[in-house]
Amino acid sequence: MQRLVSLVAVFIVAGCATDPSIQSGPNAETTFDGLVRIDHARFAAAWIDPDVDLKKYNKIIPGGAEFEFRSVQKMSASAARRSNEKEFWISDKNKQRLVDTVTEVFTEELQKSEHFTVTDEPGPDALIIVGGLHDIVSQVPPEDVGRSEVWLRSLGEATLVIELRDSLSNEVVYRAVERRAAENPGNQMIRANTATTWAEVRRWARRWAVRLREGLDSIHE
Repeated sequence: MQRLVSLVAVFIVAGCATDPSIQSGPNAETTFDGLVRIDHARFAAAWIDPDVDLKKYNKIIPGGAEFEFRSVQKMSASAARRSNEKEFWISDKNKQRLVDTVTEVFTEELQKSEHFTVTDEPGPDALIIVGGLHDIVSQVPPEDVGRSEVWLRSLGEATLVIELRDSLSNEVVYRAVERRAAENPGNQMIRANTATTWAEVRRWARRWAVRLREGLDSIHE
């Protein structure tokens, strides 16, 4: 019975042609806190509590997010142009803009949910969503006045971590991890300037946010 409950819940991360499945048996991958690996998940890696019934939840509480940037040496635009570096320093202003952009996009998408309402009150029907972007790195060189256009296949990348927690016990019932680059489909080149870079960052964040919202809604469909 517990496995049947989990097979219903697992569709939160279904996203490929192959049906998702929870690993079982002595070789099943289990996390330190008892979550079990899901094969063919919506995100690159995902784990779930095999005994949880996610259908009992219909409210979500934003639990905050952590943003962690890779340490990169600061250099001038001219020095960056002469170097072979592929990773570049992000100013404090742009770090905050990234945080604000990602937060805004995820908030917008979660508010579009057809089956979950956003609340700040814990309860037996509420999940806390905790997120994070880790090892954030930019591949966009510093802007250099008068330079020729810069075209890149990727503007940067980061690792997304999402946890769903029961709002009463604070126990993690689901975790997803995925590293994704900010790039165009089909490996097309991107012209890197202020406008296109931030537009692509917004699209990059929205792809993740939409997958999370659709996964949550799929629990009740």
